[in-house]
Amino acid sequence: MKIRSLTALATTSLMLAACSSGTNSAAGGDGDNQTLTIASVDQGSIEKVVDAFKAANPGVTVNLTTSGADQYQQQIRTQLSSGTAPDVMTVWPGNGNPGATYVIAKPGYLLDLSDRPWAARLPDAVKQVAQFEGKTYNALFGLNGIGAVYNDEALEKSGLTAPTTWTGLLEFCGDAAGRGTPAFALGIQDNWVTQIALYALTATTVYGPDREFDTRLAAGQTTFANSAWTTAMAKYQEMNTAGCFQKDPLGTSYEASQTLAATGKTLGIIQGNWIVGLLKEKNPDGTFTMKTLPATDNPAEFLMPAAAGAGYGVNAKAENKELALRFVDYVMSPAGMKLFNEAQGSLPTLPDAGTAVDPGLADLSTFVTENKTVPFMDQLWPNAKVQQTMLSGLQEVFSDQATAADVLKDMDTDYQAGS
Repeated sequence: MKIRSLTALATTSLMLAACSSGTNSAAGGDGDNQTLTIASVDQGSIEKVVDAFKAANPGVTVNLTTSGADQYQQQIRTQLSSGTAPDVMTVWPGNGNPGATYVIAKPGYLLDLSDRPWAARLPDAVKQVAQFEGKTYNALFGLNGIGAVYNDEALEKSGLTAPTTWTGLLEFCGDAAGRGTPAFALGIQDNWVTQIALYALTATTVYGPDREFDTRLAAGQTTFANSAWTTAMAKYQEMNTAGCFQKDPLGTSYEASQTLAATGKTLGIIQGNWIVGLLKEKNPDGTFTMKTLPATDNPAEFLMPAAAGAGYGVNAKAENKELALRFVDYVMSPAGMKLFNEAQGSLPTLPDAGTAVDPGLADLSTFVTENKTVPFMDQLWPNAKVQQTMLSGLQEVFSDQATAADVLKDMDTDYQAGS
């Protein structure tokens, strides 16, 4: 876990408090307490927002901890159940993982944010995954997409161009590998990363011909194992066989994959647009462009996964509830949203944020505008187990310990178990 003390006089005790942030020590409420604790998944942009929030609130101290998604999801559930969670925390939309809105709002861990000034203004599609039983629990500030993010300088140096068809993608991977620079970095030592390329392929192969797939899946009219998910899985494996990724993806962490793509050791990376800010941290002079990942030979069929990204919720037992609410309101304000979206490279969930869209995200913006997107696949699954089974199963596929058919069958079992 990375621990960043954002006060001038940080001490070891304050840093430890950012991790444990016990909620029983301020029994009298906020009082004169001007310290806010925040736990966030490492997005490469929260620090700028915290700095701006502090500047707008003189005298406020913010203790921030950041960590990778896998570690964060394990820690936040432990902290919530033990009463040691921070005031504000990263919360994912929907129901797809252990840190998602439905999962942690249901036991009463999150404060109802329905009366906040921004809550009623969320678009319906965003509101759906920010709410549980009709109440809003998640400040979702950004819309994210998944695609192939290219290092423009490395791509130009290679003499290759971004592929626009599935056949061209496989040729691109072979040509890149032949020139000593693999096409895409893949860091699936962190198991959440395994889903990203699969989702990019699934958007077109599954939802292209069947936009109602999720409805039919929920109604028991289809399954993962007897659908075009098998096609997406096969294409993912074909990419690996074609040399689309660097050696030993299972031994490569998410952070290490960022370094490969940022420094031109690969031509790019298949990820969400949130990675653009992280790549620029590692290569401030670099430029990065996101394109849809081809999954067929007909570009007119292409869809991109796009949905609300991780937002922020307030601990129902926050030590400093007033400051916590002030922070999420700042995140959702035009100033806060503009700063967050531009630092992260995401699109705003509210229309008046004044966000300047990164030129490298032009394709994503176009796909969103033209309604050629589908939600992140896990967000409306009935429980978090489906995703966890998929993630661990994909690691086993890459290590030849399981087949794609095995994984899809197990996902069906968990899906059918319901919530």
